[in-house]
Amino acid sequence: MAKISPMMLAPPVVFLGLAALMFLGLQREDPDALPSALEGKTAPAVMLTEIAGQPLFDDEVLRSEGVKLVNFWASWCAPCRVEHPNLELLASEGVPIYGVNYKDKAPNALKFLDELGNPYVGLGADKAGRMALNWGVYGVPETYVISGNGDIILRFAGPITKRALQETIRPAILRAQGGS
Repeated sequence: MAKISPMMLAPPVVFLGLAALMFLGLQREDPDALPSALEGKTAPAVMLTEIAGQPLFDDEVLRSEGVKLVNFWASWCAPCRVEHPNLELLASEGVPIYGVNYKDKAPNALKFLDELGNPYVGLGADKAGRMALNWGVYGVPETYVISGNGDIILRFAGPITKRALQETIRPAILRAQGGS
């Protein structure tokens, strides 16, 4: 009987290991969702500069009573335009939304809001992207559902579509309110 070299076993063992990792990765609840190490933890500090004529928000507001959303957006972001009507809808329903204008120019941000409407009860600029970095933002738009005590219930990467609103954002708002 021929003796099997350990080098002959290496390729099939490596292949089986990779196949097992891929299989386990596909078993995740939502393979398209980007993971967030901050879900269930207190939201990082708010570090924003004022945008002329807009009410600025801070940590105290973020950690006050009631569920709220924090939305990272920019005027140069095409998907931000796509989600904007859904943010306007949530705002009209009384959901407080706080906007973080990411690496944008204030005149462009104000023009965007003048054109499409302003769903934000508070707004600030993150010109250098430092706050976004601390929050784990991959890119804009990203939205966080925050509980009344300032904990992150959900991080949603990408534009809030009607489907995402119904299947992801609204259920997270209910969880944040103490529902199921």
